[in-house]
Amino acid sequence: MKELIIGNIKARVPVLQGGMGVGVSLGGLAGAVAKEGGIGVISAAQPGFKEPDFYTNTKEANMRALAREIKRAKEISNGGIVGVNIMVAVTNYEAFVKCCIENGADIIISGAGLPMDLPKYAEGSDIKLAPIVSSLKACKVLTSRWLKKNNRLPDLVVIEGPKAGGHLGFKSDEIEEKLENFDDEIKQIIAYIREFGEQNNKYIPVAFGGGVFTGEDVKHYIEELGLDAVQVATRFVATEECDADERFKQAYVDSKKGDAVIVKSPVGMPGRALNNNFIKNIVPNGCKVTRCFNCLVHCDPKNIPYCISKALFNGAEGNLDEALIFCGANVDRIDRISTVKEVIDELVGELK
Repeated sequence: MKELIIGNIKARVPVLQGGMGVGVSLGGLAGAVAKEGGIGVISAAQPGFKEPDFYTNTKEANMRALAREIKRAKEISNGGIVGVNIMVAVTNYEAFVKCCIENGADIIISGAGLPMDLPKYAEGSDIKLAPIVSSLKACKVLTSRWLKKNNRLPDLVVIEGPKAGGHLGFKSDEIEEKLENFDDEIKQIIAYIREFGEQNNKYIPVAFGGGVFTGEDVKHYIEELGLDAVQVATRFVATEECDADERFKQAYVDSKKGDAVIVKSPVGMPGRALNNNFIKNIVPNGCKVTRCFNCLVHCDPKNIPYCISKALFNGAEGNLDEALIFCGANVDRIDRISTVKEVIDELVGELK
């Protein structure tokens, strides 16, 4: 089976676990995936929401919790590769990057906007940097900027397609069109990255995430399209090792076809989530923001339909009727709680 080689680190299984917040992918899930040979990823979206001083000392609580979860994942993984997903839109982005470096994370994956300044914040460290892109145009803009301003190349590029869960890198009216045949976009990005890497004497692996569900999917993307790895998120939620509340996991298991819908996020991007009471009744009417957590750089609590942090906290605590439950397009295909090992074995079972 093809290993995923990112500079001087190597994952024996070409599976990158997608970062999921709040409280869905922390050290438990990330450590379990890394232990099985993949790359486990912690979400930096409000990791300290359960800290006793979170409401009075939010930044420090988040940094303390992220540091602990990185170390926890490393311990569970027994030497595996552990990364952190940091949304560009979050407040204290630079501080999260520094926290990852100081506490031994192997790689930072960053999206929900283009991480233009990530190389500047990571300068002087050997942590691997992996931007998330959803179009050839975005990929070109980002790689050119990194090279020109920071003399830095990505160590890995993650392409996220229109079937992904959570925040999507498309406009709402583009999603249906992109669903038709995203393989063409993937091929164009791969071709560009291969040429860009050759011109700069570096092999830059490319991963794809968004609707990857079966071993046949993995085989298609890696052996047929020529990708180096896949990113998988939704399937890892319904595992024993996932850090999410058991009721959150069961919502995935109980979901039916058509339950995954597009919702407008305060981040300014469309997102895919389960069509529950929150989506049907609370979002359309707006939900008064009683407390601002200052979690997003561009967010005015007076002009948003709901507080995304509070909606995600509710999901993490099992209050599903008032929760934003992000999910991928294939969530309805999940029918049981399994283990990380079972999921990975199935995903790579078709690979030569």
